Amino acid sequence: MLVDAGSRRNEGKILRRMQALGRDDLKLIFITHAHLDHYGSAAALRRLTGAPIAIHRADADAMARGETRLGSVRGWGRLVRAMMPLVESYLGPEPAPADILLEEGDSLEAYGLDAVVLHTPGHTPGSTSLLVEGRIAFVGDLLSTALRPYVQRYYASDWSLVAESMRRLMELKPQWVYGGHGLRPLSGEGFRKLGVAP
Repeated sequence: MLVDAGSRRNEGKILRRMQALGRDDLKLIFITHAHLDHYGSAAALRRLTGAPIAIHRADADAMARGETRLGSVRGWGRLVRAMMPLVESYLGPEPAPADILLEEGDSLEAYGLDAVVLHTPGHTPGSTSLLVEGRIAFVGDLLSTALRPYVQRYYASDWSLVAESMRRLMELKPQWVYGGHGLRPLSGEGFRKLGVAP
């Protein structure tokens, strides 16, 4: 299973990594939210592997249209919004209609993974997290571990829901948390120290 497909033109890099792992059996492309740096290569990967694309239904329309809806922006987010037309001209994602519309509580056992979908909106209306084996959380852009770990603070469809989604995840006490950006996971203890406010 692939969690997010990166920006456009990343399909080759993903396939090479799969090959290095000895894998050619991609069963599902799970998209945490409909932003171009998370689903940009999804359509190409579906063509190359046959794997279906899954996303929460609240973000499905944006992904099907090839859109990135930033919502309310703060800080550096203002610069990105100003540059978005240029970014989209180079990295604008291919529209990717979903094969599977996800909902809160959906299981991914049919795809060979002991995992449950959690609807964790705020960054986008359909942002989701994936809780694997009850202990590993993939949370998309709800948080980042790039440089210093932080709760989403640049873009949100609803800032109050960012805090609520963080609170909910903390109650589940994951042992490891993978943010949408950054090279390393965050330990459960480090995750709890972040707090909930963006």
